[in-house]
Amino acid sequence: MVQPTSPVANSAALLAWYDRSARVLPWRARPGETVDPYRVWLSEVMLQQTTVAAVAPYFLRFVERWPTIEALAAAPVDAVTGAWAGLGYYARARNLHACAKLVAEWRHGRFPEDEESLRKLPGIGDYTAAAIAAIAFGRKAVVVDGNVERVMARLFAVTDPLPGAKAHLKALAAALTPEVRPGDYAQAVMDLGATVCTPKSPACGICPWMEPCQARRLGIAAGLPAKAEKAPRPTRHGIAFWLIRPDGAVLLRRRPPHGLLGGMMEVPGTEWRDGLWSLDEAAAHAPLAAEWRPLPGRVAHTFTHFHLELAVATAKAGPRAAARGIWCPLDNLGDQALPTLMRKVVRHALAKAY
Repeated sequence: MVQPTSPVANSAALLAWYDRSARVLPWRARPGETVDPYRVWLSEVMLQQTTVAAVAPYFLRFVERWPTIEALAAAPVDAVTGAWAGLGYYARARNLHACAKLVAEWRHGRFPEDEESLRKLPGIGDYTAAAIAAIAFGRKAVVVDGNVERVMARLFAVTDPLPGAKAHLKALAAALTPEVRPGDYAQAVMDLGATVCTPKSPACGICPWMEPCQARRLGIAAGLPAKAEKAPRPTRHGIAFWLIRPDGAVLLRRRPPHGLLGGMMEVPGTEWRDGLWSLDEAAAHAPLAAEWRPLPGRVAHTFTHFHLELAVATAKAGPRAAARGIWCPLDNLGDQALPTLMRKVVRHALAKAY
């Protein structure tokens, strides 16, 4: 295998390209601006397994509502999870709030600057710790996300499939990470992967690493990184119960604090399982005994590891019905910390039950 040019030459060429072509992002400090560690941390947590386009409006709303980590720490956790609704992976929102409280209350609003200390904070793993250390504090750290893995796989023509090749790709990325401007370098590699060395149809002709790129020389860039074949996602099933009081309020409940959608609000329902539920069977899991009526259609949603299909049944409750949960007026549903799945259930029920 022909090796790329020296790490120093590679990092210098990439940084020169970044100085000309860096993306303008709402959390990124522009030339001459002081980097705000709060904004770096907030954006990196939001960007975990989520796209820049999806994150940008959420980020702007968060910093407008909570401009400092102290403000975020002082907010009720339900307000934070409610503002997060739609971004997915809701444990991130709970960890975000827990981390804000810890940094605000125990560290006087200052983040630690080294990776080891950062990893001890809630919701901060290896990648996020490296990104904060490099971008916010100028520490030399190896920042590897999906974009960086793709760039390294092509630059060094690594044909071993992911996820098995992750450690190798990180070692290659470490060899290229410079002592000078490590934060800019980390963002430069991610920008390169996002805008030039893209998953499909990479623009090799304008790439600052065109010459040393071994995959380009071999004509295999578009096929890298190789990925192991994924097992098909199974489909699970459940029934949600849309219970309405005479005053129009709807019953909601809070999910357990841990696990999928932990701590979020939901329309009560059955557990999710492989087999379909009959309404008679599911009635034992309803919030109260009532004349439950199935609504036409189903709510479909896809999680990382499985598809979910929910049927929705509706019933009317008496004015003093005793059911565990909270009664929420229809006009206030938008203020609840409902995840995307439950917002789909609400829309379905509103369209079919009235």
